[in-house]
Amino acid sequence: MSLAEKQRQLIADYSLIEDAQERLAAIVDRARRLPPLPESERTDAHRVRGCVSQAWVVGEVRDGRCQFRSDADSPLVRGLLALLCDLYNGATPAEVAATEPALLEELGLARTLSPTRLNGLRSVRARLREFALAA
Repeated sequence: MSLAEKQRQLIADYSLIEDAQERLAAIVDRARRLPPLPESERTDAHRVRGCVSQAWVVGEVRDGRCQFRSDADSPLVRGLLALLCDLYNGATPAEVAATEPALLEELGLARTLSPTRLNGLRSVRARLREFALAA
């Protein structure tokens, strides 16, 4: 499945939840079931600058495909990071670098988030793009 197809699928899946606040709650709830990053990966090297919350993203390339893991001290940020990691996991570095996360707008999440949260998400996106370009 291409990254564009995956993004359309995530949009379709979460669009089944009509209310944007409930959608956001589902995203946060899903992230609660994910394992946290080990303390050994919660380092300055993995920390996302520009987030008000403490947030970490760890990336690696396996068989030419990106894999990302994330964590944050805020449940909301943790959920949003997990959503972006879900989107980009399994994509090639070129796809990660070139594809913007339209699902935030499409799902109405960008309208419900504060400007500081949106700025933090832009920092996360920049971090994922930098990783992909370096890969």
